[in-house]
Amino acid sequence: MIVPLARATVASCGAKAAALGVLLRAGLPVPDGFVVPFDVYRRAEGNADAALPGDLVELLRRGLDEIGDPPVAVRSSAAHEDTAAASAAGQYESVLGVRGAGEVAQAIRTCWASLHSARAVAYQEGTGSESAMAVLVQRLVDADVGGVMFTAGPDGPTVIEASWGLGASVVGGAVTPDAYQVMDGVVSTTVGDKRIRLDRRAGGLTTSTVPGGDRRRACLDDATAVRIARLGDVVAGLSGAPQDIEWAISDQTIWLLQSRPITVAPPAPPSAPMSVPLSTPSPGPGKAGAFTGTPASGGTATGVARIVRGPADFARFRQGDILVCRYTDPAWTPLFRVAAGVVTETGGVLSHAAIVAREYRIPAVLGLPQAMTVLGDGALITVDGTAGTVTTQ
Repeated sequence: MIVPLARATVASCGAKAAALGVLLRAGLPVPDGFVVPFDVYRRAEGNADAALPGDLVELLRRGLDEIGDPPVAVRSSAAHEDTAAASAAGQYESVLGVRGAGEVAQAIRTCWASLHSARAVAYQEGTGSESAMAVLVQRLVDADVGGVMFTAGPDGPTVIEASWGLGASVVGGAVTPDAYQVMDGVVSTTVGDKRIRLDRRAGGLTTSTVPGGDRRRACLDDATAVRIARLGDVVAGLSGAPQDIEWAISDQTIWLLQSRPITVAPPAPPSAPMSVPLSTPSPGPGKAGAFTGTPASGGTATGVARIVRGPADFARFRQGDILVCRYTDPAWTPLFRVAAGVVTETGGVLSHAAIVAREYRIPAVLGLPQAMTVLGDGALITVDGTAGTVTTQ
């Protein structure tokens, strides 16, 4: 009824779990765990509010005991997730830092339910995919530094994004991370403005403010960036294609948390390192001006800037508007289907928002400080996601 992670297959457990199983069998540093496979979900489907069967809860208890009963990450591994055709990045729930069979059972229910959430349904309609849900239960790494990398393509660099604490802040776009390009052992660094960090504490995850001295200090030295990139090369070699990899560092050990094919490559990164500005000079809302952020999804679009602070603003959003926000919550995916472009105040090119924008083929500029202030609601703006610029008319 549960499958050890090292024995996970695509057919029984989905591509996310199966990819980690391949890496485990190859001896790479993957936190151990197990999978609740598709057939358990299918037996429970249509009865999502019922408690898990007692025999399954007992198997969860045994599985947790086998990996030392640590705090765990409970994550989706859906049938059409993490494939070469569609990533489903951020569309399904992950529950981090839970402990014990009871909490894990509830987290599994949360993952199952997310398969039919509004955002997941909108994404599935946009990509033409349907799905069933396996659930991955894996020891949580208490990360000192976490992030994402896109391994090197033909004649291109490995791109790494990193921030303090758990990498969920990077993939979720809640910070503007440090960015590293690694090619032939040479590292080019762009230091981000990392204002918050996520960590596990008793009772769950906490968000804290990064001290001023660390906000603009690089998370990785060159040697560590090269180590991460070389590990990525090994993973790409095993997988047979460039990979989108989530990773974490704890006590100087690099851990691999996820590996999936890159669905759409990001725009070419800047040719020279630069620092992300702490603030953007503002001509004032409604005044003409040009602003520079991170080029995240290529193309150009002109439309009405629509400031979105939360779901209460969704009703004001119209087909062809430009989504302008602090960062995109995964629940906002339905807006991507009608938006002409995306602008955020935080986030990097490897975040979920950037990946989904590229899959929807809409331009995106991320990490533009004060975007919600300097781009007036209702103003006509042009987003160039290849150059990373936003121009007000």
